[in-house]
Amino acid sequence: MTIEPTASPFPGHEFPQRLPLVDRREPGGPSPWKSRNSREWSSLTAEQIALRLRHHVVDTAKNGHVVNDEVEAYQRDGGETIRQSAVLLCLFDSEDGVQIVLTRRAAHLQHHRQEVAFPGGRCEQLETPTQTAVREANEEVGIAPEALTTIGHLTPIVTMASNSSIYPVVAIHAGEPAFSIDPNEVERVFSVPLSHLFREESFVEERWWRDSRRPASPDGSFPIYFFKVPGDLVWGATARILTEFLEVISREV
Repeated sequence: MTIEPTASPFPGHEFPQRLPLVDRREPGGPSPWKSRNSREWSSLTAEQIALRLRHHVVDTAKNGHVVNDEVEAYQRDGGETIRQSAVLLCLFDSEDGVQIVLTRRAAHLQHHRQEVAFPGGRCEQLETPTQTAVREANEEVGIAPEALTTIGHLTPIVTMASNSSIYPVVAIHAGEPAFSIDPNEVERVFSVPLSHLFREESFVEERWWRDSRRPASPDGSFPIYFFKVPGDLVWGATARILTEFLEVISREV
């Protein structure tokens, strides 16, 4: 049955959102960075992260039509038009190291209600993913566009529930952001140090089996990632993006 907060699959960790029904779930593997030398990335500054992202090249064609295989499979097999959206991975330096900004979506929204997400939303006509991510972050939580410096992009993905492609944009904010929430979109905004996300006890991978269109492995399963953060749980598309981001910046150089 649907997992309730009091029946969390992570003992001692509660969260306000519900996880979906799945046919079968099993433990997955360790984090991609578990076997890496933590001295390489445990105390990275935002500037050092920017340097590492330079080597991670993702085609973010300005017209938004070049995306990954998953998006192309949806368009080819389903004959559907995938709506384009973008999210902002906003980083800033602090006494606790580099932190990343997250939100909890409002409870009344149609899709992904009360789930943890990055600021972001649908692309307007003729708008690039970067322009969308910056605009939406300003509208949702008051992040000032002039305080941002874009430093890279991650692999676009698709969400099943909202039939959208998501283009992740990574940017550095000059100093700690001053937030101003739009309650129509966001219930909570907070930041988490990357050092917390890198802890082995924060990361969980599961293998799920579910009747869905998502590309799967030969046994029919697909990976689902989770991050346990104070007072909440990151999973789904946001956790997939976050996993790629942490994997990239933790690579040995």
